[in-house]
Amino acid sequence: MDGLQFTPDTARHHAPMVQRASAIIAALAGAGPVWLTSTGETSPEGNAPAIALTRGAWGKLERTGANRFAITYSDPTGDVALGAVLACAAAGMGPRGGPIAADPESLSILALAERLAISEIPVLIAGPTGTGKEVLSRFIHDRSPRAKGPFVAVNCAAMPEAMLEALLFGHTKGAFTGATQAHEGFFRAAHGGTLLLDEIAEMPMSLQAKLLRALQEGEVVPIGSTVPVRVDVRVIAAANRDLPTEVAEGRFRADLFYRLNVFPLALRPLRERIEDIAPLAFSMMLRHTPEGRAIPWISEAALAMLKLHGWPGNVRELENVIRRALVLAECEGEIRPQHIHFDSPARLVAHPAFSAQSAMAAADPMTAQATAGTRRRLANIVQISEAKAIMETLEACGGSRVAAARALGISERTLRYRLAAFREAGLPTHGASAPLGAAMAGGRR
Repeated sequence: MDGLQFTPDTARHHAPMVQRASAIIAALAGAGPVWLTSTGETSPEGNAPAIALTRGAWGKLERTGANRFAITYSDPTGDVALGAVLACAAAGMGPRGGPIAADPESLSILALAERLAISEIPVLIAGPTGTGKEVLSRFIHDRSPRAKGPFVAVNCAAMPEAMLEALLFGHTKGAFTGATQAHEGFFRAAHGGTLLLDEIAEMPMSLQAKLLRALQEGEVVPIGSTVPVRVDVRVIAAANRDLPTEVAEGRFRADLFYRLNVFPLALRPLRERIEDIAPLAFSMMLRHTPEGRAIPWISEAALAMLKLHGWPGNVRELENVIRRALVLAECEGEIRPQHIHFDSPARLVAHPAFSAQSAMAAADPMTAQATAGTRRRLANIVQISEAKAIMETLEACGGSRVAAARALGISERTLRYRLAAFREAGLPTHGASAPLGAAMAGGRR
């Protein structure tokens, strides 16, 4: 039985979390089983992944054994706690873990990939560098009838052009200078499994014709040989450039494009799927925190910062940021805004100007919840998170705009603009500390 498993007691005590996590994990085809338990309940026997949930004032994540985790959370509707649950569920599903996603479009891509996995048709995955094209390719392989066969990933841009043909199709001993022994090539290495041709737009035109023949005939001719060798390989191609444009400009063969483009999938940049950030961040923390060492929690303010960044480096940049944060927050138990340092100057996602209601909500979330009710829209929620992150960072930095801007990864000028927007919106500062109030009134340098 797959999916999220839980007892009636767990469903009663953690209803919002159980409902949200169940819907997402059910959408991750083939995931599970994963058990959620309440405080005091006995964990399931065997090696089934299990997550013990506790409501508390502060967030906490612990490893309690192989495939076992304990999560304490305060906000059952927040993205932080949900991200921790999804990451722990994926971590318990095997050595490589399961897919990590919470964004509806990401989940739909995974559901579609699950259906594609059982077929043999070629798949072309498009998306910017660092969005997870190889991860999606491996997901398709792992869910396919070829799962027990090899998965071979080839980066066409990382190999010398002169060697690419020999590496793909193989060569005989003495076929060229330096060929002291025969090499089977990546196609034959992937026999019975899946071959990922990553960054295929970088493949030389001369080699594209030979690749097309290998795909059409199901055979390769090693360099130095005249005898074709049959191969049983499913090919998945990935590109970070727009292949139709490459075809139109004469840099990619049209016949090869149509051969590969049987079923296209497109991955969006990370800045356009911010709901994936929390589960990805917790998954990276689990991966990079050694056994026996405490795993820090992510504060709401830190998550708001992560959601507002432009992520030019996509998931790879997020992993860099999380690894730095783990070092900086090692003794503090929680990743806060001052622990977040981006690879490049922050590129905040543009949002409409703050309304007075949004500004007040940043100062008093409980009031915002009561006044906005179910009418709150995603844009307002993001605005509230941005204001809350800035205010908490200012407070943590003792009201210093210079230190706060550095911690937020933005310029001091950008921070001044944000503070001016708060003042124009009539942001009340009576609940803030004296340094924060001073910063909002004009700032202390």
